[in-house]
Amino acid sequence: MRYNQVKDLVDWAAGFHARMAGQYSEAASKAENERLQMAFNYLAGRELKMKTGLENLFHDGSDHSEVLEIWFDDSSDFPQPPELDRMAEQTVTGSIDDAMRTAASAHQRLQALYEYRASRAKIEPEEEFFNALAQGHNSEIRHIMASMEELQGV
Repeated sequence: MRYNQVKDLVDWAAGFHARMAGQYSEAASKAENERLQMAFNYLAGRELKMKTGLENLFHDGSDHSEVLEIWFDDSSDFPQPPELDRMAEQTVTGSIDDAMRTAASAHQRLQALYEYRASRAKIEPEEEFFNALAQGHNSEIRHIMASMEELQGV
């Protein structure tokens, strides 16, 4: 479908985080060592936190309704959703470094998607909304990388 509302994109992103959490949980159950299992469980938890945060936008009592109801033209000029959908369907395996790269890539692509939507915003609250989501992913990338590096050093 070409035309969507912001709430559809937020709902899709929450679903993406849920699918990634499932991938990480499955990888944890198949991990060859305890440290790798801990890394995948950590990533699954972070993804569930991101999912819950997005879902809370619908119920948090703040006035996001103006932005969530905005329609936008979803032409095929931004590639992140299909790339992210493919990423969520791939089996996550490998080392802690591989897990870090997968997590960073996912969050960087989501950040790029939000930045793109901010650049195409029709009203200032929409731009602020997507910029805040993009900044959240930038912070999340730094947090995950620091935590995963700490885990590697354990």
